Amino acid sequence: MRTMTIVMLASALAAGTAVAQAPPKLGQLEIKAYEKIPKTKTAVQLTNDTALGRHLRGQVMQELANRGNDVGFSGGNVMRMDVTFLDLLGQGGSGGQEMIGGQPSYAESGANPRPQTPANRVQRRDLIDIPKSGSSLRIGLTLYNVTTGKVMWAATSSCPADGGTVQRVGDAMVDAIFRAADRSQVADAGCPL
Repeated sequence: MRTMTIVMLASALAAGTAVAQAPPKLGQLEIKAYEKIPKTKTAVQLTNDTALGRHLRGQVMQELANRGNDVGFSGGNVMRMDVTFLDLLGQGGSGGQEMIGGQPSYAESGANPRPQTPANRVQRRDLIDIPKSGSSLRIGLTLYNVTTGKVMWAATSSCPADGGTVQRVGDAMVDAIFRAADRSQVADAGCPL
């Protein structure tokens, strides 16, 4: 009986921990400030190298520099940055102007044309329900000390975004994260309308 009670207590604690570590809802940011962001040199590293990630890394580096940090590509502290853009509408960054059929933008005039492919499901138009924005942008930042491996600070933010506005949304999210970065909080992510 005692063993069963201990097992149930352990599983309840594990379930409580899993719930507490769930990511914030869409439109929210969460900051876990175990320590204030130190003024020592900080490197910002991307987990995935994309054009959007590089742009937002520049914004993060600028925010750190504004706080008085020495920033670069090496340092005593490393801030890992994860930028995930989930584009459910397939708009990419060009507002839905990708090639579905026909010629790609780089093709020379006179090149053999590609056959057109159907872009939409075969269905009555009045029955197609297109969500306004099912796409989202999520930014995760984790600051840790290189020598000790200790996590000092972490932030996660997410906002709805489409391919045409993702960069502006990302800039607003970074601004919201660093507005009050030294205290733990769950707050509005600063998603533009």
